[in-house]
Amino acid sequence: MSDPQLSLSPADPVIRPAEPADAEVLHRFIVELAEAEEFPGAVTAQQQDVAEALFGPRPVAEAVVATVDGEPAAFALYYPTYSTIVGRPGLHLEDLYVRAEHRGSGLGRLLLAHLADLAVQRGCARLEWWVLRTNDPALRFYRRLHARGLDEIEVMRLDGEPLRTLAAAGRPTAGVEHRS
Repeated sequence: MSDPQLSLSPADPVIRPAEPADAEVLHRFIVELAEAEEFPGAVTAQQQDVAEALFGPRPVAEAVVATVDGEPAAFALYYPTYSTIVGRPGLHLEDLYVRAEHRGSGLGRLLLAHLADLAVQRGCARLEWWVLRTNDPALRFYRRLHARGLDEIEVMRLDGEPLRTLAAAGRPTAGVEHRS
């Protein structure tokens, strides 16, 4: 992989790993992304949540920041996955965001290419992500890259009270031992 820190001119984008000092801008970008996508529901994550997830004692995700003229312009947040079917790891792209003034510049494609290269280097079989069905510009962009939608799976979620109810059903009762 070429050094993402190298740049031909100050206007060329630079992609670099996120650092703890980026937590504020990453949180701001997450809020901007939710607003741009008209995501249903409020962003409840706080800056500290982002910092803990990326840089805490047990990081669960990674991120890269793209800068233009030294200013943050975009980011991608991702985490490792594993497929029992192919027996190899993968990467899940959680968020990809390019600020409005940089859209159409190729920055999104550059970020995806960076993650694809990272996935290949790590021996991953897949780079996957979810996209809102209502986000037509993103769907068109991804299809131009030859990404394909998956008809064979349905994304499922437990949260809120159903999550707590199922969790309570799995707790040990007197005389019954549960192991995780």
